[in-house]
Amino acid sequence: MKTAVITGANKGIGFAIAKSLGIKGWHVIIGARNKERAETAVTKLQEAGVPQVDYVLIDLSNPETIEQAVKTIQQNFSTIDLLVNNAGIPGGHGSSLTESIEDLQTTMQVNFFGTFQLTQGLLPILEKNNGRIVNITIPTEANPFWNPFAYKSTKAAQNVMMQALAIDFEKEHKNLEIFSIHPGPTTTDLNGNITAEGFHTPDDVAEKISDILLDGNSHQGEFLEIYGELK
Repeated sequence: MKTAVITGANKGIGFAIAKSLGIKGWHVIIGARNKERAETAVTKLQEAGVPQVDYVLIDLSNPETIEQAVKTIQQNFSTIDLLVNNAGIPGGHGSSLTESIEDLQTTMQVNFFGTFQLTQGLLPILEKNNGRIVNITIPTEANPFWNPFAYKSTKAAQNVMMQALAIDFEKEHKNLEIFSIHPGPTTTDLNGNITAEGFHTPDDVAEKISDILLDGNSHQGEFLEIYGELK
């Protein structure tokens, strides 16, 4: 049985990915900050037909809880072969002219530093299992119509992380693969549950992500856009 750890999986895209993979026979492990929300998500997934689901508490804003999560996964879920870095926060949506250092630091901790710490901590167990890492991210090219400085800056750092790890995996002949997926406009809490034209549901997006994960191809270092072109 394939086993996946999915961060931020108590709701939104993460929850939908867990449901999609779980129904397809994966053992899914919910990463969540809050025990009550994690347990609620586990119950909902079981009711949706996911037979094998557990959770681990992961707060990407807190390095100590990340260390504990890595230990828990090593001790209890040593067969993981997929890490989906889905959790993230939007940060302030203001102009770069007025963005506060505090908000930028908070957003960077969750979206980049915390994500990198968790990923790096799980590399040994993932390599042992010939595993993969998938980052749920966004393109960060200049866009005058959508320019949230904190969010885009932190996702840009995450994209660089993916590219750097992919190169180093190849250089060091590691049994590891990493790539990124941009789900496109999706109705989630992150954007206030917008339902405008062109937006998709988490379930729709999750099915397309599952198709990529199960396509049997290597995507090392690639940036895949669900509703766009492969870059």
